[in-house]
Amino acid sequence: MIKNAVELAHFYLKQYVKNGSFVVDATCGNGGDTVMLASLVGNNGKVFGFDIQKDAILATAKRIEMEGLSSRVSLFQDGHENMEQYLENQIVDAFIFNLGYLPKGDHSIHTKGETTIKALEIALKHLSQTGVIALSIYHGGDSGFEERDAVLAYLESLDSRKYNVILHSYINKPNFPPLFALICHNT
Repeated sequence: MIKNAVELAHFYLKQYVKNGSFVVDATCGNGGDTVMLASLVGNNGKVFGFDIQKDAILATAKRIEMEGLSSRVSLFQDGHENMEQYLENQIVDAFIFNLGYLPKGDHSIHTKGETTIKALEIALKHLSQTGVIALSIYHGGDSGFEERDAVLAYLESLDSRKYNVILHSYINKPNFPPLFALICHNT
């Protein structure tokens, strides 16, 4: 049973990420997605993880070490809008983004529309022809609606001849439940 946007992201990513994949967790948070991706890529794959907050990088590092997956993961304390310098010419099989703020963290520090859109542009540039980008979009409350609106407008503007974009929403849940979007090439 898929109960939330994170489980939906994991469901889709498990269809695409295989042993040997190169993947990116654009917003490490507390490391749950990073650990899941590291378990999928196997010993021949690699996960790059990004977060602007030191606490997030430390929490993620601790989780991947506890799972014995450290050799598969490289973590960077940097914004996802700067991942181009780390990816260089790398083709990426999957990206995951959890937008909003760090759970149990400082709610005044959260992702923003302009930096997320820049990161999505980088992701599309590096995305393999069979790859996917998964986005869980948390909105309302402390982080407001600006990022949601900017990201959705950007996704709607993507050329439908090049990309497919799927949007899932939980329409019967209260208090602005997260949205989930999936992007893939239209090939």
